[in-house]
Amino acid sequence: MTGSPTTERRRLRLPDGRLVRCTRPAEASLMWREISGDGFYRRASRGLRPGDTVLDIGANVGLVSIAFAAENPGLRVIAAEPVPDTFDCLRANLDRYVPGGVAVRTAVAATAGTQQLTYYPDAPGNSGLYADRQADDALTRTFMRNGGIDDESIDLLIEGLHDGHSLEVPVTTVSGLLREHGIGRVALLKVDVERAELDVLRGVAPADWSRIDAVVAEVHDEEQRLAEFCDLLRAAGLSPETRQDPSLNGTELYEVYGDRS
Repeated sequence: MTGSPTTERRRLRLPDGRLVRCTRPAEASLMWREISGDGFYRRASRGLRPGDTVLDIGANVGLVSIAFAAENPGLRVIAAEPVPDTFDCLRANLDRYVPGGVAVRTAVAATAGTQQLTYYPDAPGNSGLYADRQADDALTRTFMRNGGIDDESIDLLIEGLHDGHSLEVPVTTVSGLLREHGIGRVALLKVDVERAELDVLRGVAPADWSRIDAVVAEVHDEEQRLAEFCDLLRAAGLSPETRQDPSLNGTELYEVYGDRS
């Protein structure tokens, strides 16, 4: 394991030359490829307009917020990330690349309070309230195998990758964020929270769903979570679609996009 992200402030240069703060450049580079590919994030971005409000839940270092704001100048972004090291990078990136963007150090779930979160220093993007080392190792193994990496190399790459420790983090709800930041309408709710996707939706008060125009999310389809997630969107008046990137074939990871069209 390399040194702690607390002492190692790293940077990634994006293809357009922008330099972003991150805790693990290799992981951030993979995230950027996912965001900029022809998936639902791109589709969601095309539906935004200057002046719209985006809630970026599970913002990590803010790459989705940066991509959305670059394509839609004047976007209002509220980005939530609970892990202190990752949050520091998020705040710096929003300050530099998302004018008016607000970083909030919090997890987002069904109820407000505090919860224990498992943080993986070598794989920050896989950290979460429901982190599962065995499942995360298996998912990463399949992703790498799909990318053409041989099993012996995979064994070396994932050794210790998901060694984690517990952090107590503050928790709020989507409706709590709407109240706290005086948000009247949300053009897009983005959710990437590593198995806590249903908790995020359950934290939207029934009266607030009509204020949310679209949702884009990464969903772990364990115990029928994907179907339940889509059912909740339908109940809120959104029409969900699902897809799986070919690089994730054989895993439980899916993208979901739902809007009111």
